Amino acid sequence: MQASDVMVSPVITVTPGTTVKELAKLLVDRGLSAVPVVDDKGHLAGIVSEGDLLHRAEIGTYRQAPSGGLAPRIDMAAGAAGFIKAHAIKVADVMTRKVVTAAPDTQVQDIAVMMETNGVKRIPILRNGQLVGIVSRANLVQAVATSGVKLEIPVSDALIRERLMKQLKSESWAHTTLLNATVSGGVVTLWGLTSSPLERQAIRTAAESMSGVVAVKDHIGIAPVRPA
Repeated sequence: MQASDVMVSPVITVTPGTTVKELAKLLVDRGLSAVPVVDDKGHLAGIVSEGDLLHRAEIGTYRQAPSGGLAPRIDMAAGAAGFIKAHAIKVADVMTRKVVTAAPDTQVQDIAVMMETNGVKRIPILRNGQLVGIVSRANLVQAVATSGVKLEIPVSDALIRERLMKQLKSESWAHTTLLNATVSGGVVTLWGLTSSPLERQAIRTAAESMSGVVAVKDHIGIAPVRPA
């Protein structure tokens, strides 16, 4: 099955000169969450979503970000970018310009991998540089429902491990200095020590919930853990 078999076509679009207010009304009226942005020659210029309209001055959701302790130039650039997003009048100033695209003959499994790898929800479809359709996650789900196709989204062992360790390091209850994980063929093997059976269970749950994991082997021991 190819992108052309599941894509939405023709595509509702806006131009860089469309106003943010016009964009918002279009999204509401058409029940859309995002639309591609095309220039006057039909070439893809970017994509703009409802997420780009979350922090807007006119509805009071914009707040100047406090200094994050980064280099002054980085803080200033981030602040300026946030201000533009909140106050811009035209779509050109709020849209995402770097867009992941595919061709009409791209296999749907490859589309799914592109979404997973790039963390995007929709892929514009181009033919000879012209926008001819768009494939969203919902379109892939519809394909599964109507045809019985099972979409396998392969995730590398290295990526599984990276995501798991990142998740655990973000949790205050996980003593990651005493933990390790190896991944082979989607099978996660957990090693190390935890302070309690509940923490051990939470770590196993985190591993089981990772995309691409097929099984979890738990070799974690339980011992008192002293704060670092």
